[in-house]
Amino acid sequence: MKRLSMLLIVVSMCFTSCAAHYGLPQNYNQNTTEVVLTENNFKVVNIAKGEASATYIFGIGGLAKNGLVAEAKAKMLKSAGMEGASRTVINELVEVKTSGFLFFFNKYKVIVSGQIIEFL
Repeated sequence: MKRLSMLLIVVSMCFTSCAAHYGLPQNYNQNTTEVVLTENNFKVVNIAKGEASATYIFGIGGLAKNGLVAEAKAKMLKSAGMEGASRTVINELVEVKTSGFLFFFNKYKVIVSGQIIEFL
């Protein structure tokens, strides 16, 4: 009986550990600049897209999820080609795709996309 209770304690300790919170904030766009598009003084030029992914094995590895969003957004802005033009990115969309097997193996992929507009 003593061995059984000791075994149960050891097994329960294996399943109780410091767990990471995998929830992501709902609003990624904390921008304070506001552009009001009430006039027809712009045109949609292109759609920009950036991706970042990380793989976790037993919860270890990769970047934090907020780091993935920042990396994907940086890649999107780099591909937008906004230098030297009166352009901006609107309608940003952040998609998070997860796959894996319980806590053993998880893969996160973050895709940030938005429309590039140019002011006339």
